[in-house]
Amino acid sequence: MRKPKILMLGWEFPPVINGGLGVACHDLCLAMAKHAKVTMIIPKSNPEFVVKDLNLIGLNTIDSRTLKQVNYKDEYKTFEDVHFIPSELNPYYTERKNTFAIPAADINSQYMKEVRIGRKQAKVFHIDDLYGGDVIEKVTVFGELASMLAQTLDFDIIHAHDWMTMLAGMEIKRLTGKPLVVHVHSLEVDRGGVNSQGWVYQMEKRGMEEADLLMPVSNFTGNIINEYYGIDYRKIFPVHNGIREVKPFRTKSPYEEKTVLFVGRLTRQKGPEYFVDIAAKVLEKNPNVRFIMAGTGDMQNRILEKVAQKQIGHRFHLAGFLGLDKVRYLLSIADVYCMPSVSEPFGLSAVEAVQFDIPAVISKQSGVAEVLSGALKFDFWDINQAAEYILSVIENNILHEQVTADAQKDLKNISWDIAANRVMEGYKKHKLIK
Repeated sequence: MRKPKILMLGWEFPPVINGGLGVACHDLCLAMAKHAKVTMIIPKSNPEFVVKDLNLIGLNTIDSRTLKQVNYKDEYKTFEDVHFIPSELNPYYTERKNTFAIPAADINSQYMKEVRIGRKQAKVFHIDDLYGGDVIEKVTVFGELASMLAQTLDFDIIHAHDWMTMLAGMEIKRLTGKPLVVHVHSLEVDRGGVNSQGWVYQMEKRGMEEADLLMPVSNFTGNIINEYYGIDYRKIFPVHNGIREVKPFRTKSPYEEKTVLFVGRLTRQKGPEYFVDIAAKVLEKNPNVRFIMAGTGDMQNRILEKVAQKQIGHRFHLAGFLGLDKVRYLLSIADVYCMPSVSEPFGLSAVEAVQFDIPAVISKQSGVAEVLSGALKFDFWDINQAAEYILSVIENNILHEQVTADAQKDLKNISWDIAANRVMEGYKKHKLIK
């Protein structure tokens, strides 16, 4: 039986990586390679990094000769009504600034190098920082070049990941007539709140409207897509994330007290202020608990101020940004994991905690709550309930063992192979492949 050919569009990929999006794309591609022939186009790759059974193309490595095969008679119409907003923007955190718009046609991008192809001037991508500077300009340039390159490739389905690749996906669909699948890992409504109506929101809305199929990483995100972006449920097919298997270990804690851990960006979406409030509530009843917060973000100073106001600094540690090894060390000494996210499309950190046999106390406003049936769940604003759960788990060994045992059963149904099977099921159900 012929394997379908999938053209994936991603923004980051190991070893050039910033966060969870790159890991998810990498692991999903590996699992998908068992079912399909996968090509992944990304802005920047390391030519020495080779992934078995995956055709990985970084636009920074393309030889200009590749683009000679492109038929230039067709103009790139998707970009005609795109407005470029100069701003420093992280795709998973939008800082609100005053911005202004200029036509895309007026852009003289610093991210493109001119190369002569016959009578045409082609542009080759070069980029140092995926998320620094004018990310929206980079997204626009990526879309233009990826759509040129796609005309030299053979594929059946376009599979784009998040808003950074939607322009490319829409233009490739227009040029080739191939169906467009958009995999939704995160939304502007998650990052900035339900009133977010800026450029990124508009791009997400337009991309999802033009897609043939949407694959949000949870039912929770699928509901947001329907409610706040007006997309029909019939086009939504949720695919839960998987997890890499890891061998858990325990380390002797340097603290005598029980330890509660938070890992994530210190942004509104992740609910770090609620974690401080929860800590204060717990410490009112049990002063022998330590709280560790690993991560950085725009709310860091606010968190420091709030910890001081609550007078819990002697039991609260801000560890800053930590690499994987140090995060796993914290997991190896933690007694409880707390994720008070306000709006979390999935929440892979909670699954990572469960892998280390740590009871997870997580907000109901998360995709991972759908797959961790054994976790203790609370509404993110209900700090009293969260505090009660934490106190119960650290003071009741029987409950602690029950929660961890239930979570271990949940892990059997969380894998990238399951996710890949689900993606293939979605393709078939929506008649994108036979």
